[in-house]
Amino acid sequence: MSKSIEKIRLGMASCGIAAGATAVLELLKAKTDLPIEETGCIGHCYAEPIAEVIYTDGSSQYFGNLKAEDAYIDSILNGTDFAKFNIHEGRKSKELVKVLALAGKINPVSFEDYCANGGYEGLKKALSMKPEDVVNEVKLSGLRGRGGGGFPTGMKWSFLAAKPNAEKILICNADEGDPGAFMDRSLMESVPHQMLEGMLIAAYATGATKLFIYCRAEYPLAIKHLKIAIAQIYEHKLNVVNKKELEIIIKEGAGAFVCGEETALIHSLEGKRGTPRFRPPFPTDSGWMGHPTMINNVETFGNVPLILREGAAKYASVGTEGSKGTKLFALAGDLKYPGLVEVPMGITLAEIVFDIGGADPAKVKAVQTGGPSGGCIPIELFNTPVDYDSLKTLGAIMGSGGMIVISDERCMVETARYFLDFTHRESCGKCTFCRVGTKRMFETLTRITEGNGEEADLDFLVDLGNKVKKGALCGLGQTAPNPVLATMRYFRNEYEDHVINKQCKALKCTSLVDVFLDQSKCVKCKLCIKNCPVQAISDDFVVDTAKCTKCNSCIDMCPKKAIRRVPKGQKN
Repeated sequence: MSKSIEKIRLGMASCGIAAGATAVLELLKAKTDLPIEETGCIGHCYAEPIAEVIYTDGSSQYFGNLKAEDAYIDSILNGTDFAKFNIHEGRKSKELVKVLALAGKINPVSFEDYCANGGYEGLKKALSMKPEDVVNEVKLSGLRGRGGGGFPTGMKWSFLAAKPNAEKILICNADEGDPGAFMDRSLMESVPHQMLEGMLIAAYATGATKLFIYCRAEYPLAIKHLKIAIAQIYEHKLNVVNKKELEIIIKEGAGAFVCGEETALIHSLEGKRGTPRFRPPFPTDSGWMGHPTMINNVETFGNVPLILREGAAKYASVGTEGSKGTKLFALAGDLKYPGLVEVPMGITLAEIVFDIGGADPAKVKAVQTGGPSGGCIPIELFNTPVDYDSLKTLGAIMGSGGMIVISDERCMVETARYFLDFTHRESCGKCTFCRVGTKRMFETLTRITEGNGEEADLDFLVDLGNKVKKGALCGLGQTAPNPVLATMRYFRNEYEDHVINKQCKALKCTSLVDVFLDQSKCVKCKLCIKNCPVQAISDDFVVDTAKCTKCNSCIDMCPKKAIRRVPKGQKN
């Protein structure tokens, strides 16, 4: 006999909606009168849509990979094994103060749900303290900025707090421009009040009265939830601090990667073109419209209520000497369990990639940390702890939290070219090192992947990459060469294969490969001929390498795996 159901929670964040959760919700409502709660993301994106069934005895069960079909919905309602999903968590960590503890557990836009689970207790405690004591509490926690720079948060707060009683500005950087990164989006969609509570605490501690949230317009659900949460803050007068009314404004950004840099963000917020400027003066001295301004990102503000509520000592008990607390990562690439993970600082790359991500150790070549401006770390160094300082020594960065697993089937030269393609296009063009330097690096990488590279190109890439790092004006240019410099450091042999032997052993660089049809395996089904977009396969099943674009359509369609890529000029 199945257990009685109390309620059902359905993940309705962007990842769930994209996977079809809206249709699942409609069918659930049509088939049952049970309470259905729409929640945020629980992080297991590989199994979306996901529902959690809460039973009257207090137990629960997850159901994943749902579809709007009777069999899936009946499985939820009857508790059958058809759609049951066992959460994969990897290694169990000690009890953590988790930033996303409430994600997937509460209604994102319910003020009552958030307060019932400890919400605004941190703000209440902060208001009972002196502002300088709040700043010191954040300092004692060891919290560092989660947006990529890793600057000590409490120290930055003290800079703004020390300014005289002029109008002070507080900005939440919710731009999240790294491709594949979705940590901030998930937090804003799932627990928007937590980020806002952190901003209110920061405003009290520093004396700021105008609060901006600079959020990319591509995050409509996050913006929707933030607007609802802000209206609830106004309704409950939580924006009135020391008899001063705080103004909270959302600014939708156009998605420029460079606007993640704080001075470029400020220019955009002022209605100008998003370009960085020289520092000093630093934003805490002269920022938005000349006013003292402080910027933290979404995840940084999301940590603040936990620090105030639980205490700095408990927060600082997790992590390493120089990197405290937990970190969110958007885990993607060649692994079994892509999604959003929260781990304690100091955990090793191996634990994240293999234990949590489920990647095959026999097939992994490297992992890229820090998004398109990060560095590729080889598997031999996966015992490295994940913290700000350790990753930097390897030529990588923590960044905002993008992490891409790279299998041994990938070409590291093409991987570096792919990332440089993004960063050189995103350059604002203000400084020569970034505007011209990244472009020349990209052109050189393109020549190498096309088989036209020379040995001198390798030293040129290293020399130019180091000059761009030193000479670029902002963080975009200073970190853009990282993928090239790191792959040259750890995978130089692959570069040499491309320029000396004119080979891509991974068979990914299309100019260095041909497509071969093995007629001894061919069953003459003609699927390859029918699906070739450029008619490169003849009726007698021979591939015209001059016509072939190496799109892989024939390889994907062949039922007998008779078609494969081979080194250029090779016939078998």
